[in-house]
Amino acid sequence: MRYYRQEINEVMNQLETTPQGLTTETVQKRLGEYGLNELRAKPKRPLVFVFLDQFKDFMIIVLIIAAVISGVLGEISDTIVIIVIVLLNAIIGFVQKFRAEKAMEALNKMAAASALVLREGVLDAVPAAELVPGDMVRLEAGNIVPADLRLMETARLKIDEAALTGESEPVEKSTELISNENLAVGDQRNMAFKDTFVTNGRAVGIVTAAGIRTELGRIAAMLQEGEEAQTPLQVRLKKFGQKLALMVLVLCAVFFGIGVLRGESLLLMLLTAISLAVAAIPEALPAVVTISLAIGAGLIPSGRP
Repeated sequence: MRYYRQEINEVMNQLETTPQGLTTETVQKRLGEYGLNELRAKPKRPLVFVFLDQFKDFMIIVLIIAAVISGVLGEISDTIVIIVIVLLNAIIGFVQKFRAEKAMEALNKMAAASALVLREGVLDAVPAAELVPGDMVRLEAGNIVPADLRLMETARLKIDEAALTGESEPVEKSTELISNENLAVGDQRNMAFKDTFVTNGRAVGIVTAAGIRTELGRIAAMLQEGEEAQTPLQVRLKKFGQKLALMVLVLCAVFFGIGVLRGESLLLMLLTAISLAVAAIPEALPAVVTISLAIGAGLIPSGRP
């Protein structure tokens, strides 16, 4: 729901709440429906399995096979180079996954511990984890915003949204309706978002989203889904690796067949075709791609100011 485009009365009707707040019965019912207002992390996998996952890529498997073949053929130097590149690629990929888990932990640490909430006409401090959509929350300078809110009262309110939008300066907030569609989070001036920081003023807002349904929760969900999701570049490189390996195998088979037809020794042509396959595979490609992505993500200094 784009609550920033709705009048306060519309929001209250949509969330079935009143100026006196929710009843205890309604809160308990919504807690059962929506769950706690917290970012739930997936169970942690042992680090050894996270490391072993780095060897599942098709090109990495091809390189490992190439390293084994090189060792059998006596090309020890080629085997060592390939193994070093594969290990380097795995280490950098492992560090990326580890950093993503740490980022998720950091998001959880940012959460507010408690919130001032109006329920049944009584203002009281309650654990922020127990907030539900429709709750009336009061904000003051120094507070961490406990959930996504549609602001209904403000007085010189400014909120630091750097953790969410990257903006270095606090944003001045108001209650005015915004009619524009598809606004970025940073432009929704009548909204306050979970785990941002109130630097000035005070306000009252209606909880519109809690837990994983908040804007910050969406970021947390993307961090947790990083294992399954791949960037377009990664998808293209995976397809490229598969096509390249297939082309190399076809060319080696053709080379082997031509040699046999010319009367060359079967063993000689087999060893030559295998050597050609090892030489044609770009061992450094996975590592170069991984290092480039790591530099882009800021995991490795690029050397530029």
